Amino acid sequence: MNRILPCILMCAIANAAMAVIAEAPASAAAASTWQLRDDEGRLLTLAAPPQRIVSLSPGATAMLFAAGGGARVVGTPEFSEEPAAARGITRIGDSHGFDLERILALHPDVVIAWTGAFSAAQLLQFERAGLPVYRHRVVRLDDLPVALRRLGALLDTAAVADAAADALQARIAALRAHYRRALAPRVLLQVWDRPVYTLGGEQLISDAIEACGYRNLYAELRAAAPAVSLESVAARDPEVIVALATDMHSAQDWLNQWRTLPLLSAVSHGRLLAFVDARLSRLGPEAVSATEALCAQLAANEQSATQ
Repeated sequence: MNRILPCILMCAIANAAMAVIAEAPASAAAASTWQLRDDEGRLLTLAAPPQRIVSLSPGATAMLFAAGGGARVVGTPEFSEEPAAARGITRIGDSHGFDLERILALHPDVVIAWTGAFSAAQLLQFERAGLPVYRHRVVRLDDLPVALRRLGALLDTAAVADAAADALQARIAALRAHYRRALAPRVLLQVWDRPVYTLGGEQLISDAIEACGYRNLYAELRAAAPAVSLESVAARDPEVIVALATDMHSAQDWLNQWRTLPLLSAVSHGRLLAFVDARLSRLGPEAVSATEALCAQLAANEQSATQ
């Protein structure tokens, strides 16, 4: 027994020493992990702030640049044009589909996905391939500065991201203060003509029109872009019609079609406006600049109509 006891003690000491040795790297690894919550509130764990990023939407790409991480974006979809530096980044597909093999070949540390365009099932392919997915979400103007701050936390560029977020927040507040009024004119936001498609209230453009001092005629609808009948439009009788086409020729053509219905208030008072600015639909920081331009054009249209 006397010989066994020293062996037990020595084994215990050796095991304790091995435990300390084994615990040190584990603790160091735990300390080096990068944890944060994305815009959907999901916890994301990375080894460190990502240095190689694939963005799945033009808006997310623009937001990454604004947050101070533009140089880390190694892949982005078609139509990523903001800022100009984004135009030279490798393209990995578009809203119709992404090249997973090309994305994997870029060895990203994280994939940024705008959840307004993807379902959980669609994002599953990236997660099954072992890619961490950061869910980015922008629905209203106020989401822009909030999302910027979170991206700053992801990138470890809080100083840059917070400054950009503060500037956007101030511009949004200034717009609302400048154009606020007690009675907001009703606006039909048209995005297609045959049949007429409009925008529901859960769209950034709907929020932008409110910031300009107007009210979306179909704000209560939750669908992104519902089709509406001419009878429905006539019954609601919009005071303003804004044609949001991809080109000015189409926008003017849509407005000419409305001019054949002179009993509509918007037509009889000359409150028809063509507005073409892709920045509104890209959902990046430049959406605030596009909103400023929209507000200015609406104000000018209103002034000319009353003269």
